Amino acid sequence: MAGDDDALVELLGDDYARTILRETYAETQSVESLSEACDADSSTVYRRVQRLQNAGLLEDEQQLDPDGHHYKTYRACVRAVHLELTADGFDVTVDEPGSAASDRFTRLYEGFK
Repeated sequence: MAGDDDALVELLGDDYARTILRETYAETQSVESLSEACDADSSTVYRRVQRLQNAGLLEDEQQLDPDGHHYKTYRACVRAVHLELTADGFDVTVDEPGSAASDRFTRLYEGFK
């Protein structure tokens, strides 16, 4: 995970960020659906999405709707966060769900089912 451990702990302490991760754990979600899940306006969700992406915890996928418009959906790319107390403070380790390429292939394959 890129970034500072304290910033990650602060980000995960945010209710909106945790809701976004929980909602995107099993399947991709649009900002519209995340706004509903968070009971927050889309600008608030976009800010959290950006922070989660910068932390390496969320990835986006480009979608094409039947009208030909493009939009993004988001998926959590973390499975666990471990917080260890040390003499120097906290040590944070993020478990990712395998390689990004294999995950994209799996999602692509599942999309054809």
